[in-house]
Amino acid sequence: MLTLKLDKQITDNIPLFKTGWILYNDITVSETPQSLKGRFQLFYQEQQLDLESKNVSDLPGVEEWRAIFKTLGTDPSRYRPSHEALIRRLKKGQDVPEINSAVDLNNFFSIRHQIPMGLYDLAELRGTDVVIRTGTALEVYEGINGRPTSMAEKLLSADAIGSFGSPIVDSKRTMVTEKTTNALHIIYFRPSTSVEAAESLLSQIADQFMQIHGGTAVVNLVL
Repeated sequence: MLTLKLDKQITDNIPLFKTGWILYNDITVSETPQSLKGRFQLFYQEQQLDLESKNVSDLPGVEEWRAIFKTLGTDPSRYRPSHEALIRRLKKGQDVPEINSAVDLNNFFSIRHQIPMGLYDLAELRGTDVVIRTGTALEVYEGINGRPTSMAEKLLSADAIGSFGSPIVDSKRTMVTEKTTNALHIIYFRPSTSVEAAESLLSQIADQFMQIHGGTAVVNLVL
């Protein structure tokens, strides 16, 4: 059974830091159904209207995660948390990229709840432990954008062979495709989120994901 651990350096610097993980088994990933695309589009249009009168940096989920990056030594203006990057696309009137049903739903959740999330193909992970930590000077991986990404001093997730994901950009190695049948979902909560609220949100996300993709899910909160 896969386990998720938080490095002590993170919890020492951010005592209330918490993440959640969901293990999905026997799921079916496909092109996003048209009905779901319509729901996403309506939500994104509503967000664009709401953002017209707001500064993205002042949104609670963006402000709190920018503070986390600063605490860990990452410049949030140079390396934006993934949910902030998506929200800024909407602010500019741009579309959220369509990838597949699983990734599109992950992006929807991330924007809706203003927190970073990562979704990974379990078949591409190695070992039984995933550690959330900060990167070393030599760590680099090919991002889903096709570009090499230095993970030095950045928050990341790593398996037995190295880093594969981050609240900034995930790796191409573990990206979810329509061939994925088992997946790991990592949810990076705001430190201000209560344990009860985090557990409730994890269950909601798992249930809604399975409504679209079938399968089963195991949910855990990591403090």
